[in-house]
Amino acid sequence: MHFIRRIAAAAALLGPPAAAGAALAAPCPAPDNATRVSGAGECLVIRTFGAAPGRGQPVLAVVIHGDVSAGGPASYHFRLAEQIAGAGTVAVGLVRPGYEDGAGAQSSGSNDNRSDSYTPENVDAVASAVRALRAHHKARRVVLIGHSGGAAIAGVILGKHPGLADAAVLVACPCHLPNWRSGRRAWTRSESPHAYAGAVPASALVIALTGSLDDNTFPALGASYARSLAARGVRARFVEVPGANHSAVFRAPETLQAIRDAAAGR
Repeated sequence: MHFIRRIAAAAALLGPPAAAGAALAAPCPAPDNATRVSGAGECLVIRTFGAAPGRGQPVLAVVIHGDVSAGGPASYHFRLAEQIAGAGTVAVGLVRPGYEDGAGAQSSGSNDNRSDSYTPENVDAVASAVRALRAHHKARRVVLIGHSGGAAIAGVILGKHPGLADAAVLVACPCHLPNWRSGRRAWTRSESPHAYAGAVPASALVIALTGSLDDNTFPALGASYARSLAARGVRARFVEVPGANHSAVFRAPETLQAIRDAAAGR
């Protein structure tokens, strides 16, 4: 009997067991907002480039990667973050829930095996992290820059968390998930930017870009989303990048120009 009580007491200290296959999800014990940031119960890995906190009120640019395939690390977006950082701009490359950064760090949470992972929980984790970073850097302006799945998450944030970001650059965006998944396995857990388009503030600036050779998130997806925002009075436009495919558009000069425009509010 005493043995059973000891077992029960130990179990109480440990807390309830995790569900089978569940990913560890815990906020950062000591987030420094430079390499890790807490977001809605998750601890997300980030890399920060640019001015240190306390130096004016910078533009904060948060770069969000896409659905990295073949089990590779989510690190390709760090190069863009470093490239756009500079005087007056802090750029943060954010690693989405469940992804690794290629240097031994991993964001908590689940990416659902890199499929159907634009879930409410993941969207809210990224939004909460952006909110924490905005406060930490005392940013005067926040620009979300997303590629592919990262663009979908950024697009949802615009409407689901209105006012959190002042502008967004959506690169190769699957902005209408049902249309994007047409003819493929449907995604039933993910949120879609088009469903939140009606809640995007008129004050937002949204620039969507897709390569003319993109056979994954084809140009019509971003174009129709931008038109739907513009019809409501949102400053939104679409740019089709000639000769660029799904990957190359992220490195295109047109994307860099769109980021500069979004940072400047034009």
